[in-house]
Amino acid sequence: MCGISGIWRRNGASADAIRNDIRRMSATIRHRGPDDDGEFIDDASGVAFAFRRLKIIDLTAAGAQPMTSASGRYVIEFNGEVYNHRELLHELGDIALRGHSDTEVMLACFERWGVRGAVERFIGMFAFAVWDRQERALFLVRDRAGVKPLYYAEGEGFFAFASELKAIAALPDFNRRLDENAIAEYLQLGWVPGPMTIYASARKLPPGTILRVTASRTELETYWNPREVAERVFGTFRGTEADALDAAGELLRDSVRLRMIADVPLGVFLSSGIDSTLVTALMQQQASRPVRTFTIGFEHGASDEAPLARETAAHLGTEHTEMYVTAQEALDAVALMPSMFDEPFADSSAIPTYLVSRMARPFVTVALSGDGGDELFGGYHRYFLGQQLARRASRLPRFLAPALRLLPGRRAHSYATMLREGPLGAYERGLRDPTFTPFRPPATSHRQLPDATSEIMLRDFTTYMRDDILVKVDRASMAVSLETREPLLDHRLVELAWSLPLSMKIRDGRGKWLLRELLSRFVPQPMIDREKRGFGLPLADWLRGPLRAWAEELLHVRSGVFDGKRVQQVWRTHLRGTNREATLWRVLMFEAFLQLESNRG
Repeated sequence: MCGISGIWRRNGASADAIRNDIRRMSATIRHRGPDDDGEFIDDASGVAFAFRRLKIIDLTAAGAQPMTSASGRYVIEFNGEVYNHRELLHELGDIALRGHSDTEVMLACFERWGVRGAVERFIGMFAFAVWDRQERALFLVRDRAGVKPLYYAEGEGFFAFASELKAIAALPDFNRRLDENAIAEYLQLGWVPGPMTIYASARKLPPGTILRVTASRTELETYWNPREVAERVFGTFRGTEADALDAAGELLRDSVRLRMIADVPLGVFLSSGIDSTLVTALMQQQASRPVRTFTIGFEHGASDEAPLARETAAHLGTEHTEMYVTAQEALDAVALMPSMFDEPFADSSAIPTYLVSRMARPFVTVALSGDGGDELFGGYHRYFLGQQLARRASRLPRFLAPALRLLPGRRAHSYATMLREGPLGAYERGLRDPTFTPFRPPATSHRQLPDATSEIMLRDFTTYMRDDILVKVDRASMAVSLETREPLLDHRLVELAWSLPLSMKIRDGRGKWLLRELLSRFVPQPMIDREKRGFGLPLADWLRGPLRAWAEELLHVRSGVFDGKRVQQVWRTHLRGTNREATLWRVLMFEAFLQLESNRG
């Protein structure tokens, strides 16, 4: 929806200096909100907000931000959507509004129930800042799943926040020192896990939390903890399979309905998979005209799913648009990745995600997606591995079984990849920090869920999904001023999914049983049974072909983080035909990020 940024100068800076700060920050994220901008400065406190608006709901000036509550107590800048704002307005009763935006309803909710009491009622995706003039307190809030991003940093005499890291890094007194622990995590995972960022002095606000900042202290409060919720509801569903299908079908239909609320054109990303097809079917069922669907293809047999998506679109009766991506278009997009993500990010599917967003943007301002279905309903192949591990653990002596259950750790898939990829496989050999251990399980003070597969799925939800998948979709889409919405991540559906038995997710060696059953109401069985390919791209081949010159330039390693001889060894192995693209891509994206940092410096 938008881009937000702000600063609290606690060192007596002048209003002009503060205004220069927020304008510098806001200019870096203009792509998140090209339709309008606004500022708020509280001269007495040194607090300032800068807002970039992508108009979605209430396109008039009445929806402009920053916005002040009716009493004048609260000032908000808000990125995202609160989808149930109409229902909340009904609950609030007879109140006067200037327009019909969800932002104005949010402010009324703060007046009635306070910040936390309001947030707990919100259904949506959001990251926002609220200045409480009465308490002289700043609140930063992020949605439950982490769909919308929010970063913050505290320095000498200031506290700053923004939708993207680049806005904070634009401040002249921001410390750009890189975090060595974040580098180590990136090299293992391919992304920087929250709450860390690549910078030692900046942090990601964790999903489901409220950060309260005053002149004397900073307090983090959790209003929705996915592990605590999963532990509380795990296995509590007591209905039949038919009951589960009815409950999930009703919730998902309502979730899609809410995410179709907009005053601008909207569409959906359509692949050949279960999740996006189901979202598309539910959209079309509730739409008054053909839904706009978008997909991209590659002239590469193993990656191209455009024909399957075209077939699905024809069956559902959508207005379909597809584009075939050339290697040159992909290469042009690669050059944008470091500045798009502001830290090293090695999920190569960011490239097709950006390209399909760019293709859709001339036609729509909002696009729905099927993200979240794999983590909630058992879509990844590693979950079947988890079931195999659980069965093996049951046959081990009792004192050995817990050790095997720890194997999934970060992601069972990651361990297999690291073991398979040879000299640079675990990445730690090139690191200068000899204490880095890539195989440690993540620290947790919570008990694990009763079965290994559910534990892996929960860990994916709280790590891989929010710090890779959702980061990728947000940056790639907002780079072209396109808002994306994820119906499968409605927290009501998330909590239902965690309450269901695993047999309603994975059955007969296949995932997403429940979603498959729901989809069978809309499409024939062959469309459900086919293998999903995703918005993948033929990266291994392109690194040997059109991306080779670019890669070889970067792989003459200068950063000192990697062992250059080992990198070249892996590169030559890849060129000879043994695919090492996953390992190489992490090195390439890290070096590209450092190159960008050097140019900024």
